[in-house]
Amino acid sequence: MQGMVTLTLVPWIPNLHPPPCPTKKSCKGPTSSQMGFLALALGFLSLGSAGIRPCSIPFGVDQFDPNTEEGRKGINSFFNWYYTTFTVVIILALTVTVYIQTNVSWVVGFGIPTLLMVVAIILFFLGTRVYVYVKPEGSIFSGIIQGLVAAYKKRNVKLPENGEFDGIYYDPPLMKGTIVKKLSLTHKFRFLNKAAVIQEGELRPDGSRTNKWNLSSIQQIEEVKLILRIMPVWASGIICFLAMAQQGTFTVSQALKMDRHLGPHFEIPAGSLGVISMITIGIWLPIYDRVIVPSLRRVTKIEGGITLLQRIGIGLVFSILSMVAAGLIEPMRRASANKHGGSTGVAPLSVLWLSPQLILMGFAEAFNIIGQIEFYNKEFPENMTSLANSLFSITAAGANYLSVFLVNVIHHTTGTKDHPDWLTKDINQGRVEYFYFLIAGLGVLNFGYFLYVAPGYKYKSRVRVDEDVDGDHEMKPDFSIELNGLKP
Repeated sequence: MQGMVTLTLVPWIPNLHPPPCPTKKSCKGPTSSQMGFLALALGFLSLGSAGIRPCSIPFGVDQFDPNTEEGRKGINSFFNWYYTTFTVVIILALTVTVYIQTNVSWVVGFGIPTLLMVVAIILFFLGTRVYVYVKPEGSIFSGIIQGLVAAYKKRNVKLPENGEFDGIYYDPPLMKGTIVKKLSLTHKFRFLNKAAVIQEGELRPDGSRTNKWNLSSIQQIEEVKLILRIMPVWASGIICFLAMAQQGTFTVSQALKMDRHLGPHFEIPAGSLGVISMITIGIWLPIYDRVIVPSLRRVTKIEGGITLLQRIGIGLVFSILSMVAAGLIEPMRRASANKHGGSTGVAPLSVLWLSPQLILMGFAEAFNIIGQIEFYNKEFPENMTSLANSLFSITAAGANYLSVFLVNVIHHTTGTKDHPDWLTKDINQGRVEYFYFLIAGLGVLNFGYFLYVAPGYKYKSRVRVDEDVDGDHEMKPDFSIELNGLKP
């Protein structure tokens, strides 16, 4: 809220922004204090987003009972409908808000979202009496660090070879009323099991530990293992998001050099073109959730119709296809633009020629991004769902840093005295399609990596409708049934 108020003040108060440009070639830039105030607004927004985004989904999931069939179905639908609502909001932001800011007033364009934020806060507090609250259970990081430290201290301890369990490992019961599910000892990352081996003097007469940094419970080390198992899958999402990030950069540059008229009197703002992906998601997700998933569930006996890793993998394929489509369309756009004015030319081609790449990217988001969000929420330990949701933001950040790195490398390596680099400022003289094909190539390598790590993943959450609720569920690498599944 504070960020939106501060951001609205920037265009509202004359001293907080540069004066209007007398001409296009004589604009006065912002002062240091003006840039500082804008940075303050963006800082407030970042802090607010860091608090809201990782917690909103776990809080929503807490409203359902995962121990009932109806509750589990509600959770599966919640992720789809959450992202559908999010998509509708983005559509409005990219169309109505952008139009108001461009053609009416920046103050009004920022003021409306600020007022809506006030309404959202009021609605949130009005619902406080009906929410389901799950009590916090302490730091989520202390148990992880303790497990790693204890495993390092006991690195020379020998584990029992005969599978003996009783009296060897520390395995106290969980606290009464906890939301966390009991995890059984596994043999993956076996070196961590040493942290739970009981040695002389590590237990008090009442069964409690004398030092948490020397002895960890089976539950603690299995939670560490869950995170370690998820990390390889998480890493595959960075390249997929790298492809998605291009919608707000070079796709906009393409649109600026194309015919953006929709009828004789309306011109599509270049920054609003990403709405095509959002519309695709908004149309597809309700159909997928209400029609396709129930149909697939009857055939596959899988709660979500397909496994979460299948969903993520399908999204990876769509992101590759989107970059291929973008690379195929760009030479046609550039040739048309150069034919009608050279570097300053605007292709008479309709901007809707960019629709295929944006529609494909919409499907990539619908499968991969939502698949990732649901995967993290279901597979992370129940007391770490906020951390799980922060992974999506970390993925986006990693993809944007990687995009900046690639762009800088291309700027410095692909240009010569005879021709500019692929991503030169004048898009009509560049070779943006090579950049798209490069991302597609990275996507293919990333998909191969995903095919390598996916079959070895062991699900923590229930996958099939005929499985017990508790316990680990290891999926067989059979593409016809599960894409845990995805076989090289």
